[in-house]
Amino acid sequence: MSNEPTPSPPRPGHRLLRTAGAAATGLAAATAALGTGAMAAYATGAPSTPVIAVGSAAIDLTPTPLKEYAVRTFGARDKAVLLDGIHLTMALLAVLAGLLAARRPLAGAAALGAFGGLGAWAALSRPGAHAADCAPSAAAGVVGAATLLLLARSWRRTSPTLPGPQPEPEQEGALPGPAPAVTSRRTVLAATAATFTAGALAGIGGRILTDRRLDVTAARDAVRLPAPAVPPAPPPPSVHPDIPGLSPFTTANGDFYRVDTALTLPRIDPRDWALRIHGLVDRPQLITFDQLLREPLEELDHTLSCVSNEVGGPYVGTTRWLGASLPTLLRRAGVRSGADQLVGRSQDGMTIGTPLESVLDGRRALLAVAMNGEALPPAHGFPCRSVVPGLYGYTSATKWLVDLEVTTFAAFDPYWVQRGWDRTGTVRTASRIDVPAPFAKVRAGNVDIAGTAWATHRGIAAVEVRIDQGPWRQAELAFDAGPDLWRQWSYRWADAPPGAHRIEVRATDATGAVQPERRAAPFPAGATGWHSTVVTVT
Repeated sequence: MSNEPTPSPPRPGHRLLRTAGAAATGLAAATAALGTGAMAAYATGAPSTPVIAVGSAAIDLTPTPLKEYAVRTFGARDKAVLLDGIHLTMALLAVLAGLLAARRPLAGAAALGAFGGLGAWAALSRPGAHAADCAPSAAAGVVGAATLLLLARSWRRTSPTLPGPQPEPEQEGALPGPAPAVTSRRTVLAATAATFTAGALAGIGGRILTDRRLDVTAARDAVRLPAPAVPPAPPPPSVHPDIPGLSPFTTANGDFYRVDTALTLPRIDPRDWALRIHGLVDRPQLITFDQLLREPLEELDHTLSCVSNEVGGPYVGTTRWLGASLPTLLRRAGVRSGADQLVGRSQDGMTIGTPLESVLDGRRALLAVAMNGEALPPAHGFPCRSVVPGLYGYTSATKWLVDLEVTTFAAFDPYWVQRGWDRTGTVRTASRIDVPAPFAKVRAGNVDIAGTAWATHRGIAAVEVRIDQGPWRQAELAFDAGPDLWRQWSYRWADAPPGAHRIEVRATDATGAVQPERRAAPFPAGATGWHSTVVTVT
């Protein structure tokens, strides 16, 4: 009968400490991996950062209904929510990898390294990707796996009762061998904390360095915009009814909506920018930014809207664009017979397909370099973007434009068409109630109702309002500034009685077509239906 003492099982407090330590090693290793990736991306560009690369691939692979849900639910914060979700998922996987490494260090390290492989694949899957773009994710995977392996083995040496194979007890009569190395728990905790801190600092530093390297603020500030060849008159005050709460007629640059797939803004120095016009043309063109500014520039007042806009939604705005005539540049290139699509390519690989006839039918399509008297903000396409009136942004407005290809619909499906959206993107007639706000409480008596309506490139001929399913009443239209702009309207509700009331609005475009009542979701060709709001009269 053996006289050797039976090892006592680990106490609950020790077991909890070991579990927490294992989870901490995973988080520390993942932080070191992300920090390494951020530093490596200084050389290859922010889009190749592991989290950005994975996020961009996730956007491309997300089903359209889920994308629409994200835009509808989170609005302009949809990208931040996606990145937060990726970081949270990464943290959970890191914890699981740390717990796995406590028992099987190599398996845990391999699990964490797999995320680096995923990032490398995602970086290479982007349009126009180069082999070097996978380097930040590959480096992150190697550093993360190696760090987890070292930390996990250090934690295993802090106690002989850690999970995993234990040293064999010495046999009676055997020569004593060297005792297994035991690391101070405090030392391993310090190493784990130091790894986490170093990784976090590397991540922050890498992002700051990359942003500074790609900062175009000075280059944008240095742009001197030429005056338009024929300066248009400013819109008269009568375009905007003087009703508190009504949206401004012209949308400030900082308030202009942004809906795109770019997780990190492309940053292009205009001194390095050039636009290539090619495809089914007789004379391919390569235009520098200075050459573009030397073109006779035009100003265009235009209301741009997003196809993702729900009925009554906020993704619409009006601005004064400045740019070169796109039809003039295309005719200079010599468009060949049979071409019916113009594909714009963004610096980040996005493709936007525009019906060629909509560019060449006489409307004032531009290669815009400014909005509201300022060089384009980076979020809105600096240094150059396209603007084609009458179409939603997804078929007309290529931001960060670097390439225009004249082609056919049969030859190429652009990004959104590949995902099931209508290939023409004609703006539907829409109207919106801005005043009173939804669920507002207003005083009994005379109540002002006001809003906006648009049918871009057709124009608005009438707006009607009805209350509680009563008869339609003509609203008063503000001054008509042109068919490419929205038109604001107002209606004085006389002797509004107390109680809850439902207000509805509908518009008629300049062709005589009345806005349809039937509700339809934005996918695949834009939302339809009458906007309504409920107010309480007190």
